[in-house]
Amino acid sequence: MPQASPRDTYLQVSESLREKIRKGEITERLPSQAKLIMEYSVSRSTIERALGALKAAGVVESVQGAGWYVAGTGDRRPLVEQVTDLLRLKDVKVGDRFPTEKELCGQFGASRSAVRSAIAELEGKGLIGKVAPRGREVRALPSVKEGADA
Repeated sequence: MPQASPRDTYLQVSESLREKIRKGEITERLPSQAKLIMEYSVSRSTIERALGALKAAGVVESVQGAGWYVAGTGDRRPLVEQVTDLLRLKDVKVGDRFPTEKELCGQFGASRSAVRSAIAELEGKGLIGKVAPRGREVRALPSVKEGADA
């Protein structure tokens, strides 16, 4: 990215993201803020301002715990609901291995902190639990109500 004054760097980032969306390089979920920080070599506040400008223009939408999306696309439910559906919709049985944090980050395009928060909630509900040496397993399957309330 060309050098810019600190005042308009966020505008250059937002224009770059807008162009990637227009070209179809980003079609649904935007990269995490951490990835955008690394890609553009800017601060978190610059990324937040750029995303805020795109949101104000109706180009992107944000969902707490799910990330940023191109407006009108993607699954905007909180990550914990998406992971709960994973337990319900796949051929998952009690005692099966639960995906690692890294696997969930890749599958859902979510940050590690968002994944950890979802895992903690599922552990709190008794749906998954830790097993030795380092892993988790399915302890119970979610009811229909748990998926709706998660």
